[in-house]
Amino acid sequence: MPTLTLLRGLPGSGKSTVARRLLGVHYEADQFFMKNGVYEFDATLLYKAHKQCQDNTRASLANGSNVVVSNTFTTIKELKEYFVIAKEFNIVPTVITCQNQFQNEHNVPPETLSKMKARWAHDISELFL
Repeated sequence: MPTLTLLRGLPGSGKSTVARRLLGVHYEADQFFMKNGVYEFDATLLYKAHKQCQDNTRASLANGSNVVVSNTFTTIKELKEYFVIAKEFNIVPTVITCQNQFQNEHNVPPETLSKMKARWAHDISELFL
């Protein structure tokens, strides 16, 4: 049976680094914004980026692959779709919170980081019910 691991944390917390060390196919919404090796973020396309990440996750699990998804996942709403996907495959996802404080690779401004930190859902236990 395939596994689903969800890595959550603020930008610069080490999610991508941990993801590369875990066994499985690795997806993150940021991959959508990579164009010829250059990160070109466009907030108007965030929905599409997350949808692609979810679709890729579903397809890989259907193929029997272990999947690691690293996104900020600051809210329960952001995590919920992955729990829906996991349920489709009778999987209980593993959720790992990364808390390191490295320089974030996409230069997310401090005010954006503050907003993300303010909406951080510490208790996600309702997702496991």
